[in-house]
Amino acid sequence: MDIEKHGWLLLVASLPTSGATPRMRLWRAIKSLGCAALRDGAYLLPAAPNHEAAMAELAEQTNREGGQAWVVDVAPRSREDQAAFMALFDRMGEYAELAGQLSQARKILASQTPVEVIKLVKKLRKELDNIRRIDFFSSESSLSAEAAWSDFAEAANALLSPDEPHAAERPIALRNPADYQGRTWATRRNLWVDRVASAWLIRRFIDRKASFLWLDSPAACPPDALGFDFDDAAFTHVGDRVTFEVLLASFGLEADPGLARLGALVHALDVGGSSTPEAVGFEAIVSGARTRLNNDDALLAEIGTVLDSLLAHFNLESTT
Repeated sequence: MDIEKHGWLLLVASLPTSGATPRMRLWRAIKSLGCAALRDGAYLLPAAPNHEAAMAELAEQTNREGGQAWVVDVAPRSREDQAAFMALFDRMGEYAELAGQLSQARKILASQTPVEVIKLVKKLRKELDNIRRIDFFSSESSLSAEAAWSDFAEAANALLSPDEPHAAERPIALRNPADYQGRTWATRRNLWVDRVASAWLIRRFIDRKASFLWLDSPAACPPDALGFDFDDAAFTHVGDRVTFEVLLASFGLEADPGLARLGALVHALDVGGSSTPEAVGFEAIVSGARTRLNNDDALLAEIGTVLDSLLAHFNLESTT
């Protein structure tokens, strides 16, 4: 965030002492935005279009509820003042607290049921995403929390998906889609995010006549089938890329902005990392569909329409 260019915003607000609900509503909104309190009734944010709109809305809401509020542009008078303002947004404490929670959660994972593990992963990922959202300045304070999250997410994935592939270290060769038409593709059954998205990508952009085998075990993959998303498969995790991203790179699809954004969504849900606004909703849809549907062909058909819609949404956003 270019603070020297955009400066700072200050919300000055006061509400009547009677009526706790408006005061609580204002406090929650200020906390959600990541404001720094200079004093009671004075809240600072780095200036950005979304922050300006949010501050203006809070001021209007405060005035409607019988209070008084103004949004003021603030310019620091020296580099020291600028540094002091930035220091107010140091998230070291929040990251340290979360790193401790992740460390403790890692110790109890083995004693949890799969449902409990899923709930724990969702809870802690949401907390990490909330801190990331209001961490406006690059710093090293997040590194220990990110490392603890990676350790925790890897351990949770190992419990929930024992056959989850280990990342290979090899170059990703560019393939010609013409050589991959009408093939049989195979992956582990009980599709989850990376596998169902990869199957959709294969049929939608790589091999429109693809047929799929859903394997009880990777060892059951026929020699003439193209395996994906398991160890030693033709297409699987490579380096820090999940299978969906490897397929994008393998078939020259990375330049498509909509597919690239889908890749970021799949990556975040499969191995962690910076999440996207759509990721939580997509994960919920896949989870619900797996509960309702009794086979992977039906799951691919249903989630395929969701991915079609997400791709259209991402492509529309990239052109506006």
